[in-house]
Amino acid sequence: MDQPPPESRRTGNSRPYELAEPSLVGPPLPGEVFVAETVDKVIDLLAAELVVQAVACQRQFGDFELALSGGSTPQPLYDRLMYDPDCRQLPWRRTHLWLVDERCVPPEDERSNFRLIDETIVAHSDIPPEQVHPIPALSETADVEYEAELRKVLEWRQRGQDRLDFVLLGMGADGHTASLFPHHDVLCERGRLVRCVEAASAEPPRRVTMTFPLINAARVVAVLVTGAAKAATIRRIVQGSESIDELPIMGIRPGRGQLKWFLDAAACDAIEPP
Repeated sequence: MDQPPPESRRTGNSRPYELAEPSLVGPPLPGEVFVAETVDKVIDLLAAELVVQAVACQRQFGDFELALSGGSTPQPLYDRLMYDPDCRQLPWRRTHLWLVDERCVPPEDERSNFRLIDETIVAHSDIPPEQVHPIPALSETADVEYEAELRKVLEWRQRGQDRLDFVLLGMGADGHTASLFPHHDVLCERGRLVRCVEAASAEPPRRVTMTFPLINAARVVAVLVTGAAKAATIRRIVQGSESIDELPIMGIRPGRGQLKWFLDAAACDAIEPP
């Protein structure tokens, strides 16, 4: 079975912990859409999904290949994974932790995506150091090195399962995701799994990012979008009249996996269910 089925789990007090149900009806985006009234409730939904997928993958494949994004939007999720008792069954000791993208700054720089994840998750979980994979952002060949590391780790899996299990993405108001920015040639990449990019609209402009071929091969791709500043972009996606070049998030289309959106009411034209 290629896709691990969602399953309930139990905490230490044997209380069932199952996927939460969204409380609002969201926009007709491609894939599954989960909407809740507040950011906190959206994080409930996403944390439950992540834990269920992690436990299922570890049981079926022996490990869990997880790629996380940086920035302020996912910070509440990362905090939740550390303090919520319902998240304690996440199998960190059998998890390989990857970065979706990175700014080319020193790891101690406050803009570093790895710094956020390192201080929040790595420092407070029992994940083995050798299973934590920061991007060597200051290397001139960072993209080549990171792609080689990904291939080396994933090739140990059975053929057909040599892919990421769960990729967490965000979305900018301009429609970019990861460090895949509008009107950039990296959007046309079809062979490379990781690329260095220079984006004049970004700060800092030099980034290293996973590409569409790697992201779209994942088992589950979750997109977390919160805040009213993203509502206009969500409407543009729903309208479907713009190209991937204009809205890079439109290029997220998992081929053999699932695409799941996690939105708060402010980020979309959510309505109460009938």
